[in-house]
Amino acid sequence: MPQPIAGHCTEPIGRPPQIPEYDPSSVAETPEELYERAKTALRTPPVEEWETWPFEGGVRPRGLAPPETAERELKGAGGVDCWACTAPDDDFLWIDDRWRVFAIPEHALPVVVLLLPRDHFANPGDLPDERAADLGQMLARVERAVRAVPDIGRVHVCRWGDGSEHLHWWFLARPARLPQLIGSFAAIWDDVLPPLPEEIRAANIALVKSALG
Repeated sequence: MPQPIAGHCTEPIGRPPQIPEYDPSSVAETPEELYERAKTALRTPPVEEWETWPFEGGVRPRGLAPPETAERELKGAGGVDCWACTAPDDDFLWIDDRWRVFAIPEHALPVVVLLLPRDHFANPGDLPDERAADLGQMLARVERAVRAVPDIGRVHVCRWGDGSEHLHWWFLARPARLPQLIGSFAAIWDDVLPPLPEEIRAANIALVKSALG
């Protein structure tokens, strides 16, 4: 396994703003209360009427499972066995001393890349103020670079973070003039459409890399 890059993912960087201590009495609704309120009141939205819904036919909601006793541990929690910390620079599309951009190797949308800080942070709110300000500039820079690819209608900038702990932002390029792919279902369409041919993916990624400078 590659070793952590010297000076990264191993040392604290500044101090982020502090989050107040958790006070159970201040919670308006616990996960257990939400479960009890919602388990017999699930709704089925009229997705078959939505132009952007990728599937045909009716659907029904899956039953809501009760809360677990604790949050599931994320991959690379605390920087331990964290791919984003240990991967060498050669694995990335673009790098500087604070940030790296990773190109997803297989996808259906024209471009799918990730922006990650070199140092291990779990949440946007964990970033020190200076790094958070830098993040805003990087989000804009990567979004502009993805839009350098022709026939991109919109670049969706997303943060989910329920798989790997290391902070990362997704950039999903939606093809222009395909209204079914508009909106939040673009991520599902990426699994429905056939994979992008490698020669097209490579050409698009080359344009993004050039635009990043």
